[in-house]
Amino acid sequence: MGKNKKSIYILVVSNFLICLGIGLVIPVTPFIKNEFHYTTSQMGVMTSLFAFAQFVASPIVGKMSDKVGRKPVIVIGLFTYAISEFIFAVATSLPIFNISRVIGGLSAAMVVPTSMALGSDLTTLKERAKVIGWLSAAFSGGLILGPGLGGILAGITYKTPFYFAGALGIISAIFTLFLLKENKEVLEEEALEAEKKAQEQGSIKSILTLPMVMLFGMILVSSFGLQGFESIYSIYVNQVFNFGLSTIALVLTLNGIISLILQVAAFNWIINKIGEMRLISIAFLLSAVCVFWITQAHSHVEVIVATLIIFSSFDLLRPAITTLLTKSSRSNQGLINGMNMSLTSIGNVIGPLMSGALMDWNTHYPYLVVTVILAASYLLTFVVRKHPIVPAE
Repeated sequence: MGKNKKSIYILVVSNFLICLGIGLVIPVTPFIKNEFHYTTSQMGVMTSLFAFAQFVASPIVGKMSDKVGRKPVIVIGLFTYAISEFIFAVATSLPIFNISRVIGGLSAAMVVPTSMALGSDLTTLKERAKVIGWLSAAFSGGLILGPGLGGILAGITYKTPFYFAGALGIISAIFTLFLLKENKEVLEEEALEAEKKAQEQGSIKSILTLPMVMLFGMILVSSFGLQGFESIYSIYVNQVFNFGLSTIALVLTLNGIISLILQVAAFNWIINKIGEMRLISIAFLLSAVCVFWITQAHSHVEVIVATLIIFSSFDLLRPAITTLLTKSSRSNQGLINGMNMSLTSIGNVIGPLMSGALMDWNTHYPYLVVTVILAASYLLTFVVRKHPIVPAE
């Protein structure tokens, strides 16, 4: 990383703050549902609107960041995120909640893939897995440590976590604006290289090789299953196992600690030992088995153990897929990460809608369907492994 180490550290800290803000609101979801007498389907639509906006904006934002630079896009995205949280805090009707989620989805499209692209810009292939692991640890660590703090803040009023999340968004934006330095010399050189390749091959066509298409397909199928599980988790364990706010926050906080250890200390080592595709395959298998286990569980301990395994698998799965994608090309990093986020968002739109509707029908149906989807994703990894992606220097 060399002279870019400071910029990478700033990027990690900034993303941790915004994801901490997102995580703050997770334990409040069941309360909002009960307070306003919404159905699980309505909560699913609310979650899907966030993902739909992310889906529409991600490829556009990704290509834009390749041209105008990563930093301006990230800063605007952080400010936009803060606005969405403040709107959610003052909302008292379903349309306003939904508008807030649309704005939040736009902000996520600006921040997440662009941060990954900038991390790729500032590293060599050898260092890529380590840096992607750090950024993923910042994302998931903030997302999962946040509920613990969110549970405490919600004790004041359910709106407090949203105001606090908005404040973190502003702090992150200011932090990034004044302290993050892009390696302009490297970025300009890569921009020229990207432009040259785009003229020769066409930007989108250059990444639509058979291995890449298959990997993008796996991202689409897997994200559908992942969000089918995650989007209703708090509501599911609250209704089925009577988990309270403090218990949900405790489980997610424990997972945050495990996730940080796995991604910061172990991810790069695991990738070097078994490779991205084998790790992806194992993560899908473990998550499929444990989601089914939860539907058959009879004690809180079983649910907690299965949950920790599932979320840990997800937390290794995401950076593994991202690392594999970023190794495919030195140019078009914004476009590749934008495509990744866009396809993920399609699954994020369908997953919560499916789970919300199925849960209103029968409590266990969403997780039985998710088990099948994750098992199918596991089988798909064997097909993808027959057509490996060759890293681009």
